[in-house]
Formats: sequence, C-alpha cells, structure tokens
Amino acid sequence: MDARSPILNVSALSVSVPEKLRIGGGQGDLRLVDGVSFQIRSGERLALVGESGSGKSMTARALMQLDRDVVLKGSVCWDGTELLGAAPRRLREIRGAEISMLFQDPMTALNPVLTIGEQVAEPLLVRGVSKKNAYRKAAQILDRLHVPKAKERLRAYPGQFSGGMRQRVVMAAALVAEPKLLIADEPTTALDVRVQEQVLDLIEEQSRELNLAVLFITHDLATVAGLAQSVVVMHHGKFVEQQNVDDLFSKPQHPYTRGLLASVPRLDADPNRRLLTVEDYMANHGGESLG
Repeated sequence: MDARSPILNVSALSVSVPEKLRIGGGQGDLRLVDGVSFQIRSGERLALVGESGSGKSMTARALMQLDRDVVLKGSVCWDGTELLGAAPRRLREIRGAEISMLFQDPMTALNPVLTIGEQVAEPLLVRGVSKKNAYRKAAQILDRLHVPKAKERLRAYPGQFSGGMRQRVVMAAALVAEPKLLIADEPTTALDVRVQEQVLDLIEEQSRELNLAVLFITHDLATVAGLAQSVVVMHHGKFVEQQNVDDLFSKPQHPYTRGLLASVPRLDADPNRRLLTVEDYMANHGGESLG
C-alpha cells in the first residue's frame, strides 16, 4: 500500500445487541455504535474521545471482533483486507501480530500465577516461535520499555511489580509481535498522575520509533492534547466530529465538543464556582439535545 494511504479504514460501523440478548427485554436490536467512520495511517496517533458509555471501547473491540454476540455492520478495512465477515483463522492471525490491544487495568490484565516472561512471550509462542527466541524478544521489548534488569525479571511474577511496571509489561506483550496498530483502551485509568505521564510518553516514543499507528481511547482531554495528532469525538455511540488536535482545542465545531472542553477544570478558574457539566453547558448555550 501507499505509505500515505490509511492502514485502517472504518466506514459506517455499527454495533448492536440482538433483541434476544437484551437484558430486561425490549423490542428490536439495541444499537450501541451507530455509523462511526474514521481512518488511521501508519505512525498516526488518533484519539477516540467521549464520556463513559459513548461507545468508544465498544468501537475498539469491534475492530478486533472480540465480542461474539454483537451484530456488526459497515466496513472495517485493514491494510486492504475487509475484516467484517473475515474467516476466524484470518482474524486470529491479525490479533496480536498486526493489531494489538492495550487494556486499561494492568492489575487485572496479567495472570498472577504466570511469570512475566511467559506472558510477554505468549504472542510469539502461539505463532510457532521457539521458546528461546520468544524469551529473547520478550527481554528485548521489556528493555526497550525501560524495565530495569529486563532479562532477570522474566522469571518474576506480576505481584512483584508496581502498577506502572505492570502496565509496561502489558505494553510489552502488546508490542512483542511488532504489530502495525496499537489500540490503547484507557491505558492510564488505574495509574497515578506521574505514572500516567510515563506510560503516555512510552506510547508516543514507540509510535515514533516503530512507525506504529495508535488508536487511543480516553475520556480525558488533557491526555489527548499531549499525545494525539487527530481526534474523533463520540456521543451516544455516534460520530460527532473529527479534527486535528490543535483545531479541536482552538476551534471546536460541535456543541457537544465545546461542552466537553468547557467541563475540564482550569487552574485559573474561580474555586468557589461550581464546575460546569456537559449538560450545563449545552443547556446554557442552547446546544443540541444530548439524548
């Protein structure tokens, strides 16, 4: 493919829960994501932003088809291949090797009874790489992510690592097979502010050095400003707007996006004044309905 062509092209993607699986009843399929479209190029860092329940994580999981019971429609074209309707074997080949996912809670993403080496090397072992070579690459990627004494710590267990180091291990497992796209789903949620900054710096560093495309999912606009190059805003499962990161902060187009930005705490704000919610902003500025 042309280096300037999108490596991932998502068009009119919808995700629905079938009527028979709806909790508490209800008629018809329940639409969770409705007609979302975006593109990512190699080396690009795109943020998917919205409040909790906006459909961000569901969109990301749909790209890798991790939820078997939902109904997917639209198009997910990966490196020239349509993934919706692709054979299960092809999807297994892509997961981890071409598209990898970094989950939000490093405390639960790792198996406490398996060593760090076993978990980081697993994506290679399941693809037939010898144990010796898989563990060698595992040590190399841990070292690349600044884990001290990486080779020695392959024999350690997750309980012997801090939260920040566990997230580096999870990232190592996601990157060890050298994917082209990393989906980072709220990867800093369970971490303190200092460690959050370290993790974000590592994601940006790997993106630049490896020409790695990144789909970064977050509700935190502060992290978007320092990491992403472009931003897709979602609300209630729908596409709201997409802009490059500078224009989004300086010239937000949609009332909902302006509401999100207005609800971010500011250091120069009056501490005695109640912080606006998105709903407050929309009501005060005559914005579109949030329903």
